[in-house]
Amino acid sequence: MSSSRSHATLRYTTMRLGIFVGCLVVVGLLAQFGIIPSGIGKSNPIWMVLLALVVSAPLSYVLLRKQRDAMSEQIVGGVGRAKERLAANQSQEDGAQQRGESRTV
Repeated sequence: MSSSRSHATLRYTTMRLGIFVGCLVVVGLLAQFGIIPSGIGKSNPIWMVLLALVVSAPLSYVLLRKQRDAMSEQIVGGVGRAKERLAANQSQEDGAQQRGESRTV
């Protein structure tokens, strides 16, 4: 497995967090200059975080397609290997049970 595939989940998560933080900074600046409303009363931090989440989600979907595909391949590969190990362990157990049954009969 290449190193680019081995850390795909970490890379995707870091890039997704970076896009969110960038959107949060932009939303904060827009609210500071009065271009967008800054919220009502003490709701300002919650308003800005929610708006940054809404803006960053479609950006992440479009901009991180390649990283998301790499992460998906990494996860599918791990699940496939786990299924193979489970099947191998089950076949060993079945073989041991069959040998034990044939001795007692």
